Amino acid sequence: MFEFFRTHNRWMQFILMILIVPSFALVGIQGYESFMHREPKLAEVDGQAILRSEFDAAHRNQVEQLQASLGSQFDPAMVDTPAFRHKLLDDLINRHLLALVATKAHFSVSDGMLRDTIAAIPQVQDNGRFSPERYRQVLAAQGLTPAGFEANLRGQLSVGLVLDPVSASASAPASMVDSIAATLTQQRVIALRDFKAADYRAKVQVSQQDIQNWYDANKQQLSVPEQVRAQYLVLDEAAATQGIQVKDSDIESYYKQNIARFSQPERRRISHILIAVPAKATDEQRKAARARAQELAVQAQANPGGFADLAKKFSQDAGSALQGGDLGWNVPPGLDKAVATLSKGQISGVVESPAGFHIIKVTDFQPSVVKPLAAVHDQIVGEIRKQLAATRFSDMATQLTKLVYDQRDSLQPAADALGIKLRTGAGITRAGLLPAAQVGAGAAAGGPDAVLLDNPRVRQALFSPEVLRDKNNSGVIELSPDTMLAVRVMDMTAAHVPALADVQNVIRDRLVTERAAAAARQAGEDALKALQGPTPDANAAAGFGNTVTVSRQSTQGLQRAVLEAAMRLAPGPNGKPAYEGVSVGSDYTLVRLDSVQAGKVSDADRAGLAAQLSSAWGQAEDGAVLQTLRQKYGVKVLPDAEKAIKGDSANDAS
Repeated sequence: MFEFFRTHNRWMQFILMILIVPSFALVGIQGYESFMHREPKLAEVDGQAILRSEFDAAHRNQVEQLQASLGSQFDPAMVDTPAFRHKLLDDLINRHLLALVATKAHFSVSDGMLRDTIAAIPQVQDNGRFSPERYRQVLAAQGLTPAGFEANLRGQLSVGLVLDPVSASASAPASMVDSIAATLTQQRVIALRDFKAADYRAKVQVSQQDIQNWYDANKQQLSVPEQVRAQYLVLDEAAATQGIQVKDSDIESYYKQNIARFSQPERRRISHILIAVPAKATDEQRKAARARAQELAVQAQANPGGFADLAKKFSQDAGSALQGGDLGWNVPPGLDKAVATLSKGQISGVVESPAGFHIIKVTDFQPSVVKPLAAVHDQIVGEIRKQLAATRFSDMATQLTKLVYDQRDSLQPAADALGIKLRTGAGITRAGLLPAAQVGAGAAAGGPDAVLLDNPRVRQALFSPEVLRDKNNSGVIELSPDTMLAVRVMDMTAAHVPALADVQNVIRDRLVTERAAAAARQAGEDALKALQGPTPDANAAAGFGNTVTVSRQSTQGLQRAVLEAAMRLAPGPNGKPAYEGVSVGSDYTLVRLDSVQAGKVSDADRAGLAAQLSSAWGQAEDGAVLQTLRQKYGVKVLPDAEKAIKGDSANDAS
C-alpha cells in the first residue's frame, strides 16, 4: 500500500484538495449548456464547452481556499489578476482534456485501489488507522455523501492514470546527470576587489539645475497614489488588560485552588538492569529470563556499589547500559509502583514490565516541594489578569461593535467609553503603506501599527464607499481572535505629483547615489581593462582580497551576481588569472579567477540529483503530452475567454 502512495503522490495531493474545498465540476456540463444556451463559452474540448459559470465557480473555489489558508492576510488583489485567471482557465481545459482521454481510453480504478487511497487520507484516520466513523464525519462536514465522494474520487484517480505513467517512467539521461553534477560541484579559487559607491559620494556635485532637470523629466516616477489619513481604535489584550487591579485576596485564593500546580511531588532518580523478553516469548524463555534477572538481583543487593558495572555488562537496554543503567528522573511506565517503595540507595528485587524483567536502584531522591506564594506571586497576578482580560475583552468587543454604529461619524465616543486611545495613521493607499518620505500630511504609521493598517482587510474597509466617501466609521474588523480594529477616514489626498520643494532632497540623494555608482563602475571598468591587457597593470592587480574557494553548492556568502560571474569565467591562458567585472547594486566588483578544480560527487548525491532531474523531466513530458492532446482533440480558446481573463463580469461577457 505504501509503495502505491509513494509512486502516486499526484493523486494524494488532489485527494486532499477534495477534502478542503469542493472540486471543480466536471460532470453534467453538456446538460447545463443546453439549459443555459446563451451562456458564454470560454473554450471547447473535442466540441464540449467550458462555460463561464464553471470558470466563475472555479474562481470562487480558489478564492475560498486562499482565504482559508491565509486568514486575515488574504488580499483579494492577489486573485484579481489576468495572469491568475489565465492559469485558472488553462487548468480547467487540462482537467476536461484528461477526463475526456480517461473516458475514451476506458481507464478504470479497482475497488481495492479506491479503498487503499481513502484509507491513506490523514483526515479520515484515527491513530494512524482508517476510521469509518471519522470518514463519515469528515464527508458530512463537507456536505458530501460516501457514495458521491467515492464516485468523484474514482473519476479523479482514473484521470490520474492518463499522465502518471508518463511522469513515473521519465528518466533523465545519465550524461545529463553527470554533466550537471560536475557543474554543481566544480570548485573555483577566486579573489575579489570591491569599488564601493559610498567612497565616491563626497566627490559628486549636484546643482539645483540638475535637480530641476531631473524633476521635469521624471515627474511620473514621483507620482504619489491616492492616500488617506485615518483614525483607528485597536481592541487587543493590552487594551483589555489596561487598568485591571488584582486583589491580594484573589491572589491567595487562586494560590490555594491551584496549589498542585505550584508543587513538585517527590521524585526518584533510578538506574536499572533489564533482561529483555521478546513479545512472543515462550513460557520457557520467560522463565529463563526471570531466573537470570533473579541472579543479577542477588548480586546487585550483595554489592550495591557495583550496580553500574553490572548494568554495563549485563543490561539488555542498549540506551542506558553504557551509562551504568541510568534512566534519570523519568520512571518508565510499569515501574512507578515498585520505584515508589524504594528509598535512596535501595535495590529492588525482580520487577516485571512489558519490556522484560528489571532490577532497579534508586540513586537520588528529592522530597515533595511546594513553592511559596512569594515565589509565584507575579505568575499568579499575570494569570488572573489574563482571565479577567478575556472576560473584559468579550464585553468590550460587544460594546465597540455597538458604539461604532451608534455614532457613525466619529470614533471618539467609542474611545471615551472604552478608555482606548484614539490613534492616527497616514499614507495608507489601496496597495499598502507609503514610506514616510512620501506621506503628504500627518505621520506615517510605524511599528506594530504598520502591520495593523497594512492588513488587506483594513485597507479594503478604508477604501469602501461608505468609509472613504461618507467618512463613516467602519464596522469592527476582526484581525485575529484577540485583535479587533475600527477605522475612520479623516481626509483623503488625491494622487498627485509633489512640488519640487517637497522632493528636492529626495532627488538630490538619488542623483548623488546614481553618480557615485557610475563613478564606482567606471573605476572598476578602467581597472578591468588594465588587467585584461597584454601586460596587466601592477596597480590594478593590487587591492584584491584573500582567495576563497567557491562552488554553486558552497557560495561562501557571495552575492548571486558575483558568484555567477565567477562561475562563467573561462580560465586564463597558461594558468594565468582571468578577470571579470560585475555591478552589485550601487557597487562594482572585480572577480579574479585563479584556478578551477573538479568536485567530487558521492553516489548518494548523484542518485538524489538524478531523482530531481527525472522529476523535472517528467513534468516537461507531461506538458508535452498535454500539448499533443490539445491538438488531437481540437482544444479551442474562444473570444469570450479574453473577457473572462480580463475580469469582465459574466453579464458583460454575454
